[in-house]
Amino acid sequence: MAASSPLAAAPQRCSSPDSRFASICVYCGSSTGTKPDFLHAANALGALLASRSIRLVYGGGSVGLMGAVSTSAHAGGGSVLGVIPTALEPVEVSGGSVGEVMVVRDMHERKAAMASASDAFVAMPGGFGTLEELLEMITWQQLGYHKKPVGVLNVGGYFDLFLEFLDRSVECGFVRPEARAIVVVGATPDELLEKLEKYTAPTSLIESLAKENGKRDENLRRDPEMMMRGR
Repeated sequence: MAASSPLAAAPQRCSSPDSRFASICVYCGSSTGTKPDFLHAANALGALLASRSIRLVYGGGSVGLMGAVSTSAHAGGGSVLGVIPTALEPVEVSGGSVGEVMVVRDMHERKAAMASASDAFVAMPGGFGTLEELLEMITWQQLGYHKKPVGVLNVGGYFDLFLEFLDRSVECGFVRPEARAIVVVGATPDELLEKLEKYTAPTSLIESLAKENGKRDENLRRDPEMMMRGR
């Protein structure tokens, strides 16, 4: 049985006629970065979501890549939901938001609201906040709290070292191969969205451990000598 969570309890929304997703959450930087490709990818992703009638859920505001993806989606006629904590709401901090805005008390409520409102997650180039949000969604799926696809838009190889770290973690025995497969990677918005549409979540870590422990206990019951050797 999958673990319960606010994600699992989120109300069901009708999917887009052009996608299995009604809403996709995008995590990205509050700056535009040093390469023009980052900004181009944000604009392209926002336009793609609008063209597929997929609502954009993001962290609110109009600065950096966050502003680019939201402005592009809104300009293309798409629906946009910005979720922003009270401390970041002033225009002087985050700029003006387009579309619908949800103001919450703090960062914890922000992340929970964004996750509950979304059917999939995409991380673009960003900093600490982007990585923290991405890793949380990966971890929650690993544990079985949700089965929503998690993607990385690897613009210009930005996430190459991060992906190498994940592979190294598998080699060293800290991440299971099936959990590594949670992270869906695409170099362009079109490629990534196509992969997310086809994604099926693997068996959760909790379910895997329960099965493994169940088989071990069954073997011990069948072989008393094995039980003695294990002591």
